[in-house]
Amino acid sequence: MSISLFLQLEQLRQTDPLLSGVVAQVHADGTATVTLPGAGQMRVRNPLASAQGAFVYLQGGAISGAAPALEVIDVFI
Repeated sequence: MSISLFLQLEQLRQTDPLLSGVVAQVHADGTATVTLPGAGQMRVRNPLASAQGAFVYLQGGAISGAAPALEVIDVFI
């Protein structure tokens, strides 16, 4: 019985993490280059036609929605 509970828990876990970033460039082929916190960039599908400078959520290699415009703060302990 504990194995089936574990499998149910695994099904709830998302395989693709939800990321956030800023659209740096929009391309004519329906993709966009998004800058992630920490200066990383990735080119993703842009099904929502998000404009340059928009704060967006990314999941599964595509823009999945608008994100709030918040600053990233690094805390070192």
